[in-house]
Amino acid sequence: MADNDSDFGAFFAGFVIGGLVGAAAALVLAPQSGEETRAQIRQRGIELREQVVDTTEEARKRLDDAAAQARVQAEKLAQDARVRAEELQHRGKVVLEEQKGRLTAALDATRKPAAKAEPPAPEPPAAPAE
Repeated sequence: MADNDSDFGAFFAGFVIGGLVGAAAALVLAPQSGEETRAQIRQRGIELREQVVDTTEEARKRLDDAAAQARVQAEKLAQDARVRAEELQHRGKVVLEEQKGRLTAALDATRKPAAKAEPPAPEPPAAPAE
């Protein structure tokens, strides 16, 4: 987008400079009276002003269109990012729950054999009654 702005600026500057150089050359080389030359300069100035206004309006329309397209694209990308984030969050929760289940099952599996393998502790002998 920045390239379009600088391209337009370069074009516009060249357009204006070319118009001024052309007007100066016409003044120097014109074989006519001062009154006719002033009328031509006035007419050429009006034409240049109209061209500048037209070019500026066209550039503004292009810029507005490009900005609108950029907004739409940015909104689309943001929506896609939100959807992906929600999907990842959901997947993370599912994986977490699966891992919790596996860990619980593994802990239960290790506790049960350990409980079966160990005999109960013998009771201490009773002390003689006096």
